[in-house]
Amino acid sequence: MDVEIVAFSRRGGRPYNEDSYGQWNDGHFAACVVADGAGGHGGGDVASTLARNSLLQGFSQAPAVDPQRLGELLRQADDLVREQQASGHALARMRTTAVLLALDLLNDRFVFAHCGDSRLYCFRRGQVAWRSTDHSLVQQLVASGALDDEGARLHPRRNVLLSALGAPAGELEISVSGVLDLADGDLFLLCSDGVWELLPDARLAEIVCSAASPSLALQALEREVVSLAHAEHDNFTAVLVNAQSESNVTRLLPPLA
Repeated sequence: MDVEIVAFSRRGGRPYNEDSYGQWNDGHFAACVVADGAGGHGGGDVASTLARNSLLQGFSQAPAVDPQRLGELLRQADDLVREQQASGHALARMRTTAVLLALDLLNDRFVFAHCGDSRLYCFRRGQVAWRSTDHSLVQQLVASGALDDEGARLHPRRNVLLSALGAPAGELEISVSGVLDLADGDLFLLCSDGVWELLPDARLAEIVCSAASPSLALQALEREVVSLAHAEHDNFTAVLVNAQSESNVTRLLPPLA
């Protein structure tokens, strides 16, 4: 299986961008990350960058489509954020969400893991086949039957997280999928809440799956987010991964700095 990866990250109406994203690929395995930091300037952006680098560097040292391994990588990233919090001042309360996708391109398998409300969607044949479940207050309300997905997306407290990397001890929750089969044409969208809170799942699927190419899909997605966003809208970041069995071209994001 070949893979094409495209991305964008914008600061929206905020004075700076606390989102981070990246990828690693050796032709056999590939990994992608989106992280959404919180804690103010000098905090959230630091936390998301630490998490991204830790996850990708850790994966590259022992790449595997292994749920236990992905869980360990997120816990290691949490440890790193906590260590940096000890320096105090602007970093003392920094947090970050993170979502991590790992692909085995030779054996056609994938696994994903996340903490917080940055999401992963897997679109197959134009439909949402898998979606991560947020660690948030409104997701608990959905689970209890008090809200549906649309109500959660519009709820005034939708940004209240129940877990994030760097959260107080005992509050860390990590979710990891099982090992799943990768199919030709699968599209994976990793995104921060600045993307999904504006668009129902069905609309995301329509935008991503109807475009002629991943790059055109992301262009259309960005236009739609911008058209719906208010003046102080959050940072928004998206990474789109297209798995193809017959492509001879692998397009990668720029290497990490």
